[in-house]
Amino acid sequence: MLILLLAFALVPLILPALVPRWGSRTFLVAAVVPIVAFGHTALQGPRVLAGDIPFETYAWIPNLQVRLSMQMDVLGWVMSLIVTGVGALVLVYCRWYFAGKKEGLALFSAVLLAFAGAMYGLVLTDDIVVLIMLWEVTSVLSYLLIGFYHRRGPSRRAALQALLVTTLGGLVMLIGVVMLVVLYHTTSISDMIATGPIFEGQQAMLLDAALVMLLVGALSKSAIFPFHFWLPGAMAAPTPVSAYLHAAAMVKAGIYLIARFAPGFAEAEPWRPIIIALGLFTMLLGGLQALRESDLKRVLAFGTVSQLGMLTVVLGYGERNSALAGLALLIGHALFKSALFLIVGVIDRQLSTRDIGELSGVGRQAPTLAVFSIIAIASMVGVAPTVGFVAKEATLTSFLEGGTDPSAWVPLVGIVLGSALTAAYGIRFVWGAFWTKKDAAGQTLPRTEWPDPPLGFMVAPVVLSGLTVVAGAAAPLLDVALAGYADTIPEAEGGKPYHLALWHGWEPALFLSIGSILAGALLFWLVQRLQWKRRVLPFTANDVYNGTLRGIAKLSVWTTSLTQRGSLPFYVGTIFVVFVAAEATALLAGTEWKIAYDAWQSPAQLIVAPIMILAGFVAVRARKRYTGVVLVSVTGLGMVLLFATSGAPDLALTQILVETVTLIAFALVLRRIPARMGDHNASVLPVLRAILGIGVGVTMAAIALIATGARVAQPISDSFADLAYEIGNGKNVVNVTLVDLRGWDTMGELSVLILAATGVASLVFVTHRADTWSQRIPSLPSAAARFRRPLVETAEGPRPRGSASGGTRQAWLVGGQKVRPENRSLMLEVIVRVLFHTIIVISIYLLFAGHNLPGGGFAGGLVAGMALVMRYVAGGRYELGAAAPTDAGRLLGAGMLLAVGTAIVPVLFGQAPLTSTFWEWDIPVLGHGEFVTSTLFDVGVYLVVIGLVLDVLRSLGAEVDRQTQEQKERVNA
Repeated sequence: MLILLLAFALVPLILPALVPRWGSRTFLVAAVVPIVAFGHTALQGPRVLAGDIPFETYAWIPNLQVRLSMQMDVLGWVMSLIVTGVGALVLVYCRWYFAGKKEGLALFSAVLLAFAGAMYGLVLTDDIVVLIMLWEVTSVLSYLLIGFYHRRGPSRRAALQALLVTTLGGLVMLIGVVMLVVLYHTTSISDMIATGPIFEGQQAMLLDAALVMLLVGALSKSAIFPFHFWLPGAMAAPTPVSAYLHAAAMVKAGIYLIARFAPGFAEAEPWRPIIIALGLFTMLLGGLQALRESDLKRVLAFGTVSQLGMLTVVLGYGERNSALAGLALLIGHALFKSALFLIVGVIDRQLSTRDIGELSGVGRQAPTLAVFSIIAIASMVGVAPTVGFVAKEATLTSFLEGGTDPSAWVPLVGIVLGSALTAAYGIRFVWGAFWTKKDAAGQTLPRTEWPDPPLGFMVAPVVLSGLTVVAGAAAPLLDVALAGYADTIPEAEGGKPYHLALWHGWEPALFLSIGSILAGALLFWLVQRLQWKRRVLPFTANDVYNGTLRGIAKLSVWTTSLTQRGSLPFYVGTIFVVFVAAEATALLAGTEWKIAYDAWQSPAQLIVAPIMILAGFVAVRARKRYTGVVLVSVTGLGMVLLFATSGAPDLALTQILVETVTLIAFALVLRRIPARMGDHNASVLPVLRAILGIGVGVTMAAIALIATGARVAQPISDSFADLAYEIGNGKNVVNVTLVDLRGWDTMGELSVLILAATGVASLVFVTHRADTWSQRIPSLPSAAARFRRPLVETAEGPRPRGSASGGTRQAWLVGGQKVRPENRSLMLEVIVRVLFHTIIVISIYLLFAGHNLPGGGFAGGLVAGMALVMRYVAGGRYELGAAAPTDAGRLLGAGMLLAVGTAIVPVLFGQAPLTSTFWEWDIPVLGHGEFVTSTLFDVGVYLVVIGLVLDVLRSLGAEVDRQTQEQKERVNA
């Protein structure tokens, strides 16, 4: 099972490479995996039915007791057969549904197969944490599948709606899962169910709350009221998606979860009221709405909502006979509803319409399609000899013989009414798709011409529809197979065991079934006669959903307008006021202040500190922006000296690089701002600002002084030197701390850097983020190419072609020729050309040497970034494109991916995240060598920092240059 799950994960990765050559035939390759999985599951049948449950496990995250546990009991076996069997037929069906098309199939085929794998793992896993992970994977993959026609607005909206609703339910469910894990001290689903609701008092209340949250996730996934509205909207997806996700697989995930937990928790206080009330209401609401629809696919969609409500009641009721009936109903629904969706796909593909009003006389031209449609509808309505009839009779009998429990009559009445509605919209479907119709005047409508579909296109719906009859005839065998699950739930008090059979005689359930069908036929006739189109309510759930989204949008706008004033002084001032108020309150509330400090630790501090203070005072009085930035940088450079004289060369190196890059970034921004601060942008409320500044300074000084005597325990940092070598196998305490001991902090900081780079680029770039200037570079001859040009004889002797008098000026940098002559510096170009590669080599040295010597990924990345700054300053934006002919986003993404991969890979081998591995070797001639895997994390830091600098240069530098040039050209024009 674990190997098959791995196959479901890996095979989708190769499908996109096959689509360009094979087109829709790629789906036949994709179908191989679920076919193999179906065969394996079928072969496990005798073992499962004998009670020998196959179980496989792999310790994934031991510290959290999370395991990749796969368990195939009867319920998992049945669901696996549905997921893999229907999935294989749908993939085969896709070969003809998408015939002649290639656009989007690469992603679609991979995602559809991956979805099948996620469902396969979901119905077999015994670990509730893994279940919730796969649960969310199905939500994301269904979003991609529903939004396949992404150029259509309805498809995008439907995909987003389905994602928001199911993910919201999944988040609520996650809280319930965490509570269950804490209560039961295990992640094993089977252990939780075996233990049952044994708690009392407060723990019992917590269990009830956890079960309600679990049901929220299940009900949202299975489109049960009030979450029912997303499923009809999802009909914007291709028909194979509707047949698989919305009939046989994803919507069954919630039903499966209810069926999985019902044996252990159906007796819990909140379970049955929620299941019965919402399930029955959904059944009736969906059935009524199906009678109003004129689109065949939406008729089936609301019918699916209705029957999911029925499945929720029957499987969630928590009684032996209803569980047996529910599982038979689950199998029947997967067969007949997926068959009907695929039949609608055939009609839509052949006629380009699904509208009942545009279809007339199709049944006479497509008798095979009509016959198997009627068989599937007969199973849905509950007509013998289909499995739908067997399941419906078992359902009615289970509630008729519910013993002394009066609550059994409520679902019985609801199911009879819902069955009548099912018969009505089932007849409406057959009539709408295949019957010859008349107009309002009683005239027969022209026949819709029917082109015969390819034979392979009919295989999947014919097989699925035919299986409903086969399963009905094999009802005794089905009873033996499903009894293993039903027997895990107690019988109702006073009841007796029920057995599935095609004929039980003239019993009350049979008469109820026949009565519901006749009532449904009458209801269909009345609806057609009265042309009923009115809504049951003056609004729909979609209206509520859209209104909620509009309300959230308006609230966001109001909140933004209130808090985001567009004034940087306002934002900074707010932060400072909160800081002074909070920290001053904490300081004054303290009972005792202890201060332990030295006036200085080295004579250098006596020199550097006054300079930093003086620079701060002068910066306040500076009238030129650039002067103020330089004076502020003096304080940063002063910190460099303090670090260097305090035995922290690594911090000193990083600080000077950060200050340099920050100064450059400020300089790039200040180019577009007036040099002097005029009256219109001078500081307002200077007295208030001065008071606030003094308050911040005094508060920060007080915190620093009091912090010196606040320590009450030995600092762990005293052990960092030993820990760095013992755990991280490095001698540079700072670097090892960043990439190993405190690696999670660094990963968070990398995320912040990426967000900052993305934010800067988003504010500056107007249309796109990619660097297009490097694409123009090849048209410029490089300096090396000029040096390699052949010599020509001239009156003054041999010279390179084009370099004689009258030739163009020789360029040391490729982009230099694009710089205006008055802005070029030949000396700067020569220096940059000579030093650039050397600086890059130094940055790489700092990267790899940082584990034991000053340096590391951050410092190395900044040095490499400085090399790019030199290229940009000397040769402009075109030279920057030549120096880094790649998108900054790729560097940021690659760096973050490498860092995250370094954290995750140890987990796959049963280790804690970010656990590093150390190798050392002795090779003749080359000597002794060492390598620690945390170096890969440092490489990720290196790439992220380079990407950040490159993004800043391209946005604040090159893009601003381009916009300035365009403005000048427009003015000159």
